[in-house]
Amino acid sequence: MKQALNDTSWVFVVVQNPGINEEFFGLHDKDSDVSYIPAFHTKEAAQGCLLHLPTERGKKYEVHAVMFGDLQKDAFGNGFLIFILDEDGKIMEKVFPDQAILKIQ
Repeated sequence: MKQALNDTSWVFVVVQNPGINEEFFGLHDKDSDVSYIPAFHTKEAAQGCLLHLPTERGKKYEVHAVMFGDLQKDAFGNGFLIFILDEDGKIMEKVFPDQAILKIQ
């Protein structure tokens, strides 16, 4: 079942290098030349999928909750799309800047 997201909805993302120099974990699909941040409806889905994501050795990764509006602002402001994934990494929804809930300034 698709959950409706708004700017105050909590989603879960993977954060790379939590604490100092932390950033959202992003991926790039070479075939479609699209950069995106994987996001999840539940913490459990994010933790489960993290095991299958292509991470870099020696870097630390954590699952964090973030408001969807804040994620949109950061993602779209840096040229990333947002893909909502399930625990198996299947894309459930793609969010593009023209679908943004918040007006990005």
